[in-house]
Amino acid sequence: MLQFIVDALIRTSDIMLVAVGLSVVYSLVKFPNIAHVQYAMLGAFGTLGLTRVGMPLPLALFGSCVGMGMLAVLLNVLVFKRLLRSGSSIAMIGSLAISMIIIAVVLGVAGSRPFRYSSGLPRPISLGSTTISIDQLVSIGCGFGCVALLAVLLFKTGVGRSMRAMSSNPALAAATGVDGTRVVNGITFLSGALAALGGTMLGLTETVHVGLGTNLLLPVFAAAILGGLGNPLGAAAGALLISIAETLVTNLDFGWLFGTSDVYVPITYIGAASFLILLIALLFKPYGIFDREVRRV
Repeated sequence: MLQFIVDALIRTSDIMLVAVGLSVVYSLVKFPNIAHVQYAMLGAFGTLGLTRVGMPLPLALFGSCVGMGMLAVLLNVLVFKRLLRSGSSIAMIGSLAISMIIIAVVLGVAGSRPFRYSSGLPRPISLGSTTISIDQLVSIGCGFGCVALLAVLLFKTGVGRSMRAMSSNPALAAATGVDGTRVVNGITFLSGALAALGGTMLGLTETVHVGLGTNLLLPVFAAAILGGLGNPLGAAAGALLISIAETLVTNLDFGWLFGTSDVYVPITYIGAASFLILLIALLFKPYGIFDREVRRV
């Protein structure tokens, strides 16, 4: 049971920050940015590149987050804002094009082989039959800690109130003195930084490669939709539910169905479990589990 909990928390930390960033920016710009998952891949490569030139990992991570935040704002101002004038569907298609361009550029520069960070962290911690590495502990703590800080930002600060006002009624928010452009740019920067942080944490626990963002696409969108697009805390809860479903399916022994033992679902079917949960949930809650928060936030 402890190993199951650890595995579920590790998987949650893999996708939660990226899903939260996607959801928080959707609440303002109102289109699903497919390129958002590639920000995570670029962030992981950015951190890797900065460590290769001699920067300590924490400083490299900070630089990568700032860089990806700035890139997210730049793309939003120069590309997505203009595409949104033609509708959200056009903006979504444009984000797919940006995603393909990012993949092509990284593939040409870094190639397709995976890379690893040289963190020099100590050996894994063993708790009975359960093993967890320091990298994984850092990833879990970073993921849940950032979501807690985001909750404080959204509900305890003026920035959060402005964001919720913009999401609910942009015209009324502007009439009360809210600077919509500043709020959107700030939240977009935050979403890019969260994606870079999430990508780096995933690179710590696995590897950094050009397919990192593409591998995140389905579970991240499933988590964001399940929690209610536009509800960042709902996206965090959706990431936890998706992770539990994926971990449960791949850890259950279905040997009793065949009169034997050690019959497990192949890891290649892990995505099917998350989307089965998503489909069942949306049949009863079309706007996601936390649809009321979506309308309020």
